[in-house]
Amino acid sequence: MTVAKPLVMETLDWDPYTGRLAPIEEVDVRARVSGYLESHHFNEGQDIEEGQLLFVIDPRPYEATLAQANAAREEAIARRQQSEAMVREAQARRQQVSAQLELTQAQLNRARPLLPSGAISDDEFDELVAAARQAEADAYAADAEIESASAAVVAAQAAIGTAEAAVTSAELDLSYCRITAPISGRISRRNVTQGNLISGGLGASALTTIVSKDPVYAYFDANEQALLKYIRLDQQNKRTSSRDAKTPVFMALADEQNFPHQGYIDFVDNRVDAATGSIRARAIFPNPDDVLVPGVFVRMQIPGSGDEQRVLLPDSAISTDQTSKFVYLLGEENKLVVRRVTTGAISKELRVIESGLDGSETVVIKGLQRCRAGQAVDPTVEEIQPGDDLGLPDKYEPVPPSKWLQPAANPVETPLRAARQPARYTEGASR
Repeated sequence: MTVAKPLVMETLDWDPYTGRLAPIEEVDVRARVSGYLESHHFNEGQDIEEGQLLFVIDPRPYEATLAQANAAREEAIARRQQSEAMVREAQARRQQVSAQLELTQAQLNRARPLLPSGAISDDEFDELVAAARQAEADAYAADAEIESASAAVVAAQAAIGTAEAAVTSAELDLSYCRITAPISGRISRRNVTQGNLISGGLGASALTTIVSKDPVYAYFDANEQALLKYIRLDQQNKRTSSRDAKTPVFMALADEQNFPHQGYIDFVDNRVDAATGSIRARAIFPNPDDVLVPGVFVRMQIPGSGDEQRVLLPDSAISTDQTSKFVYLLGEENKLVVRRVTTGAISKELRVIESGLDGSETVVIKGLQRCRAGQAVDPTVEEIQPGDDLGLPDKYEPVPPSKWLQPAANPVETPLRAARQPARYTEGASR
């Protein structure tokens, strides 16, 4: 039989997931005004740029509405000017009345001392008193006329504001007749052809859809056991939580052998879905060559442990009974000894031994069918070689800010969170 020393090396567990690609931005293009669809200006399924003209709705009704609103504004402006002229006219009349009032008051004041001596008759004095009172009444009337004209100016000004608002609304409606692309990306087919009467506003049907291309999202779900494992790793400072650091993610399409696409987790949901017992997370990937199409299923690998020294054995060296797993060790006088072990994930095409071995032992890796505890053997020594890990790295390093694909918010750093972060993870971070 063949024996070997367990392979001891620094490795990293990678957890596999299945995800689905989704665009970062997706817009259903809808009309904001109603009318006949006059023309379209794009090729279906092609790339477009933000601001590019897509559809034109017949603008003539809205041009007429705008002309009517402009005319109403001009009428309101003319009405204000007329009211301002009336105010000036009333002010001039008030000045005339004030002069007449001063004259009658002066005449009355001169005549009052003459009345006892008979130099002026009672009728003449009464006429002066009446003239003074008439002048006072004319002054009150002039003041009321000024107030009325001023109120007309205020009303005209309000009418101008209403008219200008109507003009702005009409201009907006007219501008909505030209439907442009709100984002850059790839456009879908036309859902409505020209010549159709379309409805705008709330409840309007989508004319087409635009999705962004680069970068793209990949959504995947982790079960409760995986979630708890990641929380424990974060508490033990072995792997920072994806809420606090950009955890690297490697991805492959259905026809790709390794995992050539590298991104990072940028979102983890705030609760576990009670219906599925899983929590949703999202990774983001660059897509410069447009090979990542939204809606496609992908295979993903995310770090499932911290990088540390591991004891590794081939799966063929591990036996199983009804209660546990065990291996055969080469003991004194080349006699076989049974050792119980606890196994973990596959790494480097070898099985991780979490407990039971420290790497100094000699383990039977071939010919286990002939092994019996206490049996003396004549072993052949071999060396265990690590396999290919699909091109995945052996060390866990969060993605640095210089490689982030889009800017992130700056959450408030709590003292507890800051104290838990290992120095190598927080160095240079912008949180």
